[in-house]
Amino acid sequence: MKLAAAEIDLSALAHNLCCIKQIAPNAKVMAVLKANAYGHGLVTIAQHLQKADAFAVARIDEALALRAGGITNPIVLLEGFFNASDIPILLANNFQAVIHNEEQLYALEQAKLDAPIATWLKVDTGMHRLGVEPQQLNAFYHRLKNSNNVKQQINLMTHFSCADDTKNTKTTEQIATFARLVDNKQEQVCLANSAGIIGWPKSHGDWIRPGLMLYGVSPMQHQIAHNHGLRPVMKLITRVIAIRRLPANKPVGYGGRWQSNKETILAVVAMGYGDGYPRHAKNGTPVIIKGQRFGIVGSVSMDMITVDIGDNQANIHIGDEVEMWGPNLPVEEVASHADTIPYELLCNVTPRVSYEYLYAKQ
Repeated sequence: MKLAAAEIDLSALAHNLCCIKQIAPNAKVMAVLKANAYGHGLVTIAQHLQKADAFAVARIDEALALRAGGITNPIVLLEGFFNASDIPILLANNFQAVIHNEEQLYALEQAKLDAPIATWLKVDTGMHRLGVEPQQLNAFYHRLKNSNNVKQQINLMTHFSCADDTKNTKTTEQIATFARLVDNKQEQVCLANSAGIIGWPKSHGDWIRPGLMLYGVSPMQHQIAHNHGLRPVMKLITRVIAIRRLPANKPVGYGGRWQSNKETILAVVAMGYGDGYPRHAKNGTPVIIKGQRFGIVGSVSMDMITVDIGDNQANIHIGDEVEMWGPNLPVEEVASHADTIPYELLCNVTPRVSYEYLYAKQ
């Protein structure tokens, strides 16, 4: 009996890419595949996003894994490189580097290369994480332009800090700051992450960087994928492995943090924090069994979760499928019950969970 599994719907992935292109029809798409494609499987997801104009990852090992998997699309390293010895690897594999600090710029200028590298210059417009200061942009830009190690087209980018909240004026300020800084530079620009794509049309620019929304999850506060016409790509499922009757006023699980106030029936399901399910999910966090919602009770264990199924009118049996999140139960909702964000839930799915890729019917 197959227990914890992640079903990856590749037709939903293709659908989401189409939706993104409809939202920003004049922008090129840089599909973000970092963190194992947000927990969905790096190489397989890339193989089914060939209509994207480029891919973006965080680190060089992710980019090398894509090349080893036969991916030939342009690949952008969002954090750039971390050591001068990485630069020849970038050139050999046709990787594009994001430059965001003086050390990277100097190393690139000093490198001995047979051909130039494509670069993106990142400016900090208010995220205060990576990026050159606004007053440094012109100096960095001209140094890149004057380096024989850099291709003449230097793309410009920034990153939003609050784009998931359309009531926050911070994004408007960042867009205005970026526009002022790049006004006299004839280069391609990239501002919008998933939240920028949905919430801030003025940020679309020449390139967009969809990440979370590619996988059918809303990047916006208090919204779910369905609000944007997106379809969840991952369905996390398991099975019922035990059914047992619980008398009234009996505690359940480690620490006895929940007890029934009346006699009830519990379904024990094969899922836990060892599979990546959030340990701090609250009592009442929903799961779906036979099309009905039930709430988890007691502490999430490493391998098991208990679910209160009441008087079992749904006629649940050992072996029945349990949907932990997916098309019938938004991961955004589960994240809310666990006081976290959907990004974390998707990325935390562990290797113990088996992956099954569902291909579109021809």
